[in-house]
Amino acid sequence: PMIGFRGACRYPSKNFAEAFRLECKAVNRVRDKMGLKNLAVMVPFVRTVSEQLAVNNIMASEGLERGKNDLKVYLMCEIPSNALLADEFLANCDGFSIGSNDLTQLTLGVDRDSSLVPGVDERDGAVKALMAMAIDTANKQQKYVGICGQAPSDFPEITAWLVKKGIASISLNPDSVLPMTQVVIEEEKKL
Repeated sequence: PMIGFRGACRYPSKNFAEAFRLECKAVNRVRDKMGLKNLAVMVPFVRTVSEQLAVNNIMASEGLERGKNDLKVYLMCEIPSNALLADEFLANCDGFSIGSNDLTQLTLGVDRDSSLVPGVDERDGAVKALMAMAIDTANKQQKYVGICGQAPSDFPEITAWLVKKGIASISLNPDSVLPMTQVVIEEEKKL
């Protein structure tokens, strides 16, 4: 399937559960045996709260219980349902990383970088409304919210808007770090 069997739905499935348990063991090894307790978990492409809870339960059965030994579990906010039900998703994790590429594709029904549908990107009002929901809800709950994806690297107006909204961190492409850092500095002066 084009979108189907990716992200969190794989983890409890009989076709992938064993591999996910191995991933959990690897995380435990890094955290417990190597002493790198700052390693956190980021769960991608979580469609429903019940799917999120199923993943959390598998992780807990493998010794990765959110909050235990300071383990942080974050969720990629890249599906409209994550923003629309942000309160419910955030109740079961430590924060969001907004995936602006997938969020745009799934909100507007377009393929990433499609030249066949020009003028459609993260600056669209519907995408910004969903990002605002996620940021506002996370900030209200005093939980982490950052963004990864192409938008802050490509569009200074999105970077400025994110700073105004109270985003905690912005991932950038290497070639955009200097100009977008300047945008962040200028916007932070206005706060």
